[in-house]
Amino acid sequence: MCNSLKLFLQCVENPTCQEIRDVLDAASFQIGVENKLYSREQNKDSVIFRGRVRVQFKNDDGSVVNPKFETRKDLLEYVAETIPKLKSRTQSKSTDQPQNVQNAKKGNKKKRR
Repeated sequence: MCNSLKLFLQCVENPTCQEIRDVLDAASFQIGVENKLYSREQNKDSVIFRGRVRVQFKNDDGSVVNPKFETRKDLLEYVAETIPKLKSRTQSKSTDQPQNVQNAKKGNKKKRR
């Protein structure tokens, strides 16, 4: 499998700063969250797209903070694997489905009349 396809399959759709922070905090990293916005973002008022997470990946002596993650790529892969498993992500999927079913039922009643 080519590397770009492998990376595509690991992607997370619309990760928020809060989700990234929660995953890294659970992995025992020292993190800092900054209120930054990407300069090309078209929706400047949206809080959803704000934030930057800074991670202390190495100690002052150059050793890795968490031996489980030796490279930045290892850390990014872990974040990509873990975010879809977050409670907020799994609950939102289960609550979306009943709403769609209810909307479909409402639409069917209108058609019968």
